[in-house]
Amino acid sequence: MGPVNWLAVLAAVVVALVVSAVWYGPLFGRARLAEVGPGGLGVRAAPGRTVALTAVLLLVSSSMMGHMFARVGQDTLSVKPWLYFMMSGGLAGAFVVPSLWISYTHQRISTRLALIDAGFWITAYLAMGLTFFLFKA
Repeated sequence: MGPVNWLAVLAAVVVALVVSAVWYGPLFGRARLAEVGPGGLGVRAAPGRTVALTAVLLLVSSSMMGHMFARVGQDTLSVKPWLYFMMSGGLAGAFVVPSLWISYTHQRISTRLALIDAGFWITAYLAMGLTFFLFKA
């Protein structure tokens, strides 16, 4: 196993936060609020705390991704660069989205909201994979 690229781990967190800001802002912010409905559920009481918690949790995911790429090794990744996207997208598509969907099904959350959130996670994980690809040694 090679060393974890901690600079790439941190950069991937920043990239995922930017994806989040765009995804839940101009792209799907209004659609998401329309799905959440009235009653203030879509209004953040402490947006700074939300961003901080999001960053910490993304750091956990990004650290695991960095460890995963280190396990595969730079020699393999340099010959098979598509593994960055296969592995990061695979994590989102095989673990994150199904987990999210199961939770949303039990909570009776709309399919539209589930699709918005699932799209975010796939996009964010692929963006993190791209970041690791760009930061390769």
